[in-house]
Amino acid sequence: MTSALACDPATGADSEVPEVEFGRSIAGFPVARVGVSAFAMLPARDRRHYLATGWRIPRPLTEWRRSDFYGHSGELADEAAFRAKVLEQAEHQREKRALGRRDVHRWVQTPWGVSQGATVYAEGVESHFTAGHGGFKLSAERNRKVHALLRAEVGWYEEDCAWAIVAITFPDLFTRFERRCAERSVRDSWPDAWETIFGVVLAPGESHEKDRRAFHELHAENWIVVSAIASGQQKGFVECVATPGGRRGEGTEERRFLVPADEYAVGRFGFVINPIRHAVYGGPSSFLGWQGRVS
Repeated sequence: MTSALACDPATGADSEVPEVEFGRSIAGFPVARVGVSAFAMLPARDRRHYLATGWRIPRPLTEWRRSDFYGHSGELADEAAFRAKVLEQAEHQREKRALGRRDVHRWVQTPWGVSQGATVYAEGVESHFTAGHGGFKLSAERNRKVHALLRAEVGWYEEDCAWAIVAITFPDLFTRFERRCAERSVRDSWPDAWETIFGVVLAPGESHEKDRRAFHELHAENWIVVSAIASGQQKGFVECVATPGGRRGEGTEERRFLVPADEYAVGRFGFVINPIRHAVYGGPSSFLGWQGRVS
């Protein structure tokens, strides 16, 4: 993960407790420094803004440039939201240092290759990184404490999502920021386990996976777009390939539709064809795989 704000607790602690410094860049956009981490509120399309991140920019804030930033950490509503994100990161880094994690180097074979380094969170809880990926390794004793619905029998938990299982199992080893990220990740990815473990029912909007299931259950018989391309034959339209319920695989029926370009906006789980507004299309295709085929 490249973003300093990503929900990835495997990065090492800064050498000093970070101080927060806010300012304006040479171009006038808001910037901030937290220890060696750099943040900026950069403009995007449609008057939107996003949080950008950088690392060890040696110059004063007033000399920072857009090219100093490479990470993208999501949209920002306004400058107040930017300041809140920066202060949250400062709190996270201070708490992380107080936890006393130790970086070590030892040869360990992980599911993603040989470990290039590790961070010890506590006895039996280590986070390893390799050239391409990484994750947590729990000792057998620690792993037995993970709830059976979430437990990986081998004790490895990859860094993108499964690290959150470690965090909710051993919350005292993680910062408040990491715990919030972990709780969101488990709700999003394993809603059934979350509901069973904590005795709650997740409402719409509280779990990505549960919302995805509800969407596909609601639209199981509707045509959902699986591929789309700007039409080269019908200007102002998007040529869409759709299947029933958005299903894929051999034997799945496919149809092409024309959707006005200003109407085609993909939602969280796909674009649903309205058969009254969107006509079935059988003409020449802009899809290479459909050229020469009859719909």
